[in-house]
Amino acid sequence: MHVLIVKTSSMGDVLHTLPALTDAMHAIPGIRFDWAVEEGFAQIPAWHPAVDKVIPLAIRRWRKHWFGSEVREERFLFKREVQSREYDLVIDAQGLIKSAALVTRIAKGIKHGQDSRSARESFASWWYDKRHEISKKQHAVQRTRELFAKSLGYPLPDTIGDYAIAQHFLNELPADAGQYLVFLHATTRDAKHWPESHWRELAGLLKESGLKIKLPWGTEHEHQRAIRLAEGYSFVEVLPRLTLEQVARTLAGAKAVVSVDTGLSHLTAALDRPNITLYGPTDPGLIGGYGKNQCVLRPEQGSSMASISADRVAAMLKEIV
Repeated sequence: MHVLIVKTSSMGDVLHTLPALTDAMHAIPGIRFDWAVEEGFAQIPAWHPAVDKVIPLAIRRWRKHWFGSEVREERFLFKREVQSREYDLVIDAQGLIKSAALVTRIAKGIKHGQDSRSARESFASWWYDKRHEISKKQHAVQRTRELFAKSLGYPLPDTIGDYAIAQHFLNELPADAGQYLVFLHATTRDAKHWPESHWRELAGLLKESGLKIKLPWGTEHEHQRAIRLAEGYSFVEVLPRLTLEQVARTLAGAKAVVSVDTGLSHLTAALDRPNITLYGPTDPGLIGGYGKNQCVLRPEQGSSMASISADRVAAMLKEIV
């Protein structure tokens, strides 16, 4: 059986889909998947052992020049790639109009997705041949696992979901694996940032632990923040610019991770690394870290990230390491 998955973004959503593939792989011997995904996250599906082919698309980039000649050519090539085979099933795990109209609609195969009451955008269900009711009162990982189980016709396992990507990195861990922590200090919204003074205080509290601290970054302003966080601390390393696979390898070798609400926090969970995630204005209940050794710290009152003290984080971290 060969199935096309439509789950284009974001990083957390893509990662949250992986346990459903693992369920299907165990329930249906020989099942294989192709996956249509945003180009920025195209490395992630390839880490899963049940994925044959990753088909990148670039809706975020294309919509800036939708009718430009280069974009038209890329869209044509993407459509040709999607239609290059007849799939036994097409599962739209995104539940958005853009994924249904631009990807699921053009694919060859019986199309499955959430019904109008379950999908993130109800109108998306118009493009599905088979529609499934999926309760919204459960974690995003569980919702996707249920969608796959109903689409492919096997009982939903009652075990915790398995991302099945940690093994991909075990044979090539960094030489100093287990001897460092990673601080994931970068996120998209200002309200989700932990103050720089708190990060530096935490680093100071951990100075005597004997562990190094590594700071990844993606954009130049994140790079500058990392430099400020490391200033004066010889045991804190600002990493060079890394690919997503290189970041994943760094996370896989970490003793533990401290993170804010960001896609890389979900990647840490997928790699089964101990992780403390700091949440302020966002609710981790249905979209937070899913997996083993995942801890959440929230303000004791209100939603200000600044009210989460470095002492609280250090105390929890010392229990882990």
